[in-house]
Amino acid sequence: MRREAANTWSWRGRGRRLAPILAVLMAVVTGCAGAGPKIEGKVGVLDPARILAETNSGKKAKETLAAFSKNRQVLIELDEKELRRMEEDFVKQASILSPAAKREREEMFRRRMQEYQQKVTELNREVQEKQKDVMDGFRERIELIAARVAKRLGLQVVLDKGKGGPTFYHEDTLDISNQVIEEFNREYP
Repeated sequence: MRREAANTWSWRGRGRRLAPILAVLMAVVTGCAGAGPKIEGKVGVLDPARILAETNSGKKAKETLAAFSKNRQVLIELDEKELRRMEEDFVKQASILSPAAKREREEMFRRRMQEYQQKVTELNREVQEKQKDVMDGFRERIELIAARVAKRLGLQVVLDKGKGGPTFYHEDTLDISNQVIEEFNREYP
């Protein structure tokens, strides 16, 4: 019996010591939740890739990039044809060329191949820079239009729902892409 009394007393003692701590914690938790302004946010999402695909300005940007890339590709293909022709000529004439003439042709072909590879690298860099410039300009316009639409709708935050964006899930009612597309087409016909 004495043992039971000791156990009861010790639990009661702990309970008495924990009671003030629990009361303070409850006050802090409920006080923090009720104190200060309640923050409620209105959030929207948009899909920049869809805006690029469905706006007149986006379609023009894609056409510009495609034409620029195609132009560069034509230059590369012309050089490839010339290299193939040089190689075919060398193979046809290899049996009648002197060793010195063979070495000279081989060296000329190597130099031409290096020039070709440098040109391909340079043209690819040009295409990437053009793509970056066009897409950065388009992105800036998306941000301006999205900000205008968000203010009109009373949104505080607009997230990118495209691939690689920060949004994993959203309700369809949060998507403002249609409104942005409509305004984008009005602003940039």
